[in-house]
Amino acid sequence: MKKLILTLGLVAGLSALTIAQDGHSANDGHGHGAATTETQPTSLADIKLDKTTHDYGNLKQGENGECEFKFTNNGKEPLVITNCMGSCGCTVPQCPKEPILPGKSGVIKVKYDTQRVGGIYKTVTVNSNAKSGTQTLTIKGNIEAKPVEETFPQNSTPTGAPVEKKG
Repeated sequence: MKKLILTLGLVAGLSALTIAQDGHSANDGHGHGAATTETQPTSLADIKLDKTTHDYGNLKQGENGECEFKFTNNGKEPLVITNCMGSCGCTVPQCPKEPILPGKSGVIKVKYDTQRVGGIYKTVTVNSNAKSGTQTLTIKGNIEAKPVEETFPQNSTPTGAPVEKKG
């Protein structure tokens, strides 16, 4: 019996909440309240990238892992890049901090840590006030390990007692 009363009370409470939400609508259809329509301001800045992917190909471990992504503001307002972020700590982007005026160009520099051996497929996320909002840049390639060099001296004479075989 207690469970039935508790269940009925819960249903009645939820029904009351639903009715209360409907009763406070901004526009109830009877001319009471104002209709609210939110519109996002459309940006007139527009970023046009020369490329969105850079392929390093095969690099040796420790070689230069820097590349550039050139872009132009084809819009009618200054382009402001608000954030550049690499997908991991081995990918470090550097974006312009100053606004890029309409018709002007800029460069996003990306540095990859080539001490890590193996395949590369990393992204850089670029947030701006452009119409497109977020851009994703990609770097890819392969880092080959340096050959291991022998450190044993070639013209050295062994020192110490020779090892004798018993047996």
